[in-house]
Amino acid sequence: MGNSTSRLYSALAKTLSSSVITKHQDYLEQTDSEFLDPIDPKDLLEECQIVLQNRPARLQRDFVDLRTSFVRNHQPIRVMQWNILAQALGEGKDNFIQCPMEALRWEERKCLILEEILAYQPDILCLQEVDHYFDTFQPLLSRLGYQCAFLSKPCSPCLDVECNNGPDGCALFFLKDRFTLINNTNIRLTAMKFKTNQVAIVQTLKCNETGKLFCVAVTHLKARNGWETFRSAQGADLLENLKQITQDAEIPLIVCGDFNAEPTEEVYKQFSESSLNLNSAYKLLSTNGLTEPPYTTWKIRPSGECRHTLDYIWYSQQTLKVDGALSLLTEEQIGPNRLPSFNYPSDHLSLVCDFTFNENPEKFLRLSEI
Repeated sequence: MGNSTSRLYSALAKTLSSSVITKHQDYLEQTDSEFLDPIDPKDLLEECQIVLQNRPARLQRDFVDLRTSFVRNHQPIRVMQWNILAQALGEGKDNFIQCPMEALRWEERKCLILEEILAYQPDILCLQEVDHYFDTFQPLLSRLGYQCAFLSKPCSPCLDVECNNGPDGCALFFLKDRFTLINNTNIRLTAMKFKTNQVAIVQTLKCNETGKLFCVAVTHLKARNGWETFRSAQGADLLENLKQITQDAEIPLIVCGDFNAEPTEEVYKQFSESSLNLNSAYKLLSTNGLTEPPYTTWKIRPSGECRHTLDYIWYSQQTLKVDGALSLLTEEQIGPNRLPSFNYPSDHLSLVCDFTFNENPEKFLRLSEI
């Protein structure tokens, strides 16, 4: 790799002082994607693997083919959903008692995160707990061809951690050669008419290949037991916003998020019974097509082992089809110390699905019809 190419990866090797992001204004000004050369994903993956050479190999997962027909009218749209674990929370608040602090070092953990993204090459990437957006994900992913958006929590718990890197929030990335941004809406979710600390990003995109419009949303609802009613109110607010943005489901919709809610909670029922006619994609991996996975997060804290299904990819089941989904890690792969670990960077598993549009053309709005 030549010197000119190596300089492109300075953001990967660069170690910023761990302070609030506003203190890095000079660095942010230097990472405007308009002035930076593109990165070859293969070269960046190689750089990550060099950094990770002393860690265990990346855990392998298989794609499950869910197609009912092998005729495709367009290239599938691959969507990745992932709570990547905020660095400040992982090191300072989350108390993963079976995870060595060395496994959480950002210089290597960020390479594990990037390796996972590069391995599955999503067209659309939805992330939660992002507290290294400006110094890592925006400069690198923009050079991989993604358009980037970020919305921080108004009162991020990361700011309570000494030597934090600024607030965490939700981020949404899409490949500019595949999609065109039509509209972006940033939402601060409400509950019982009060503004909350949780947010959502909703984007209306045009598929450049088909000309069809669709919406993508990313969110992260309130955590912890005892807040079920609060999450339900947040979900209701998000659904109302989505109904307006999609013109009452005229525009197909994909919603990615860490809902912090098991399938037994009211907010899950709200989404599954909404007039938006949404289905949860990962149910399709079950034998009957109706059951969520047994877990999407698995960790050990001082209070004990926490194994829950909290993360979802919802989609408009009348206008979109799930062609495939990435299998989850098995208990054996995760190991007795659970997550995160030396070979997996987050306490949540990434979810990845391939979508195609249903063939019925009258179900879709095009840009000229808005």
